[in-house]
Amino acid sequence: MVSHQRTTESGLKYVSQGSGAYAVVFVHGFLDAAPVWDDVVGRLSGIECVQLDLAGMGERKNESGPFSLDRFATDVGAVVDAIGKPFVIVGQSMGAQVAELVAAQRPDRAAGLVLLTPVPLGGVGLSTDGLAPFHALGGNREAQIAVRRQLTVELAADKLQRLAEPGFEVRSDVVTALVDTWNAGHPDGADPSRYEGAVLVVNGVDDGFVTSDLIAKVMARFPEAKTASVAKAGHWPHAEQPAAVSALLGGFIESVNWAAASGNTVANVKPQGWTNAFAQKSADTFADAFDDNVVLEASVLMRPVEGITQVKTVMSTASKIYEALAFTHEAVNGQRNYLEWQARAFGGMELRGITVLTKNDAGKIIRVAIHHRPLAAGLRFSAELRERLHGQIDSDHFYTAA
Repeated sequence: MVSHQRTTESGLKYVSQGSGAYAVVFVHGFLDAAPVWDDVVGRLSGIECVQLDLAGMGERKNESGPFSLDRFATDVGAVVDAIGKPFVIVGQSMGAQVAELVAAQRPDRAAGLVLLTPVPLGGVGLSTDGLAPFHALGGNREAQIAVRRQLTVELAADKLQRLAEPGFEVRSDVVTALVDTWNAGHPDGADPSRYEGAVLVVNGVDDGFVTSDLIAKVMARFPEAKTASVAKAGHWPHAEQPAAVSALLGGFIESVNWAAASGNTVANVKPQGWTNAFAQKSADTFADAFDDNVVLEASVLMRPVEGITQVKTVMSTASKIYEALAFTHEAVNGQRNYLEWQARAFGGMELRGITVLTKNDAGKIIRVAIHHRPLAAGLRFSAELRERLHGQIDSDHFYTAA
């Protein structure tokens, strides 16, 4: 998948790969960085995958504090809000603490929460002596590699080095602050979780840090959570066994009740008809939603396209131009549905618009009216359609650049 670097309105950078009506947001753990998820993300499809660095780590290694769970949750939450679509959030180790806070703060869009080798939100509670070896990791490459080796299972030397490298760049004062943060935890961890959506708790069978006792503490706050274990893995299953982790994530994503995260966004609704067609990007799937005599009008068309054969051809081609598309609001008036959406195309160009669907008594779409903005993006979209549909749809339907 092609990755794109995005920026929130507040200036936070994140990486987005893939597209779809939904997103999976990945939150890394202690001394890690966004790329630790690469081997898992590369195995997922049909959904937008989002990665970011937490303050003090990765490309944000030079930032100042506070390095608190609330600060991390605010930053991740800003990225989630910028994405503007329903999401599943995945957090590992300390990142699991952050992920839970973000999900709990956005119950209307958080369709699921995955806690991978999780540190309990209430913290670990190590003594001063128990914390000393972790505090000493700052600036000590050999010690960091030794800890990674101890807490993984037969990880090849090159992969172990790649896993450890982000930690080498973390300042000693940040290491100390991070250790104290995940050890103390968050006050919300003293009570049952405020997040009531679908939860999957995943442990590494040979994890010497997040042991069965810590997993039990996590599970006690999520009585309905599902559990899974990754064999031949320790504390970093996503780096040790990425195929197994991506398979677990894929199954969880398929199982969650997206309708439960509906809020004010139609994108949260389990895909049906029009939205499902965009998710599938298939002419046949569009055809399933259309009446035989459907008419397509759009601000990117010079004149309407008529009939199911031509309309499904145009729509399936158009859906493939979008790099990302989210339906953000819906209103219904009789047999008309009004869908507001936002999208990206052409290497990150932003488009927005409103689609009006008119259905007949049989529930089939008989008329489609799509309004794109801004004008420059709409004109480029029309010209792109003209090029891609050459020989299939009369070119006079589309804009021709002077």
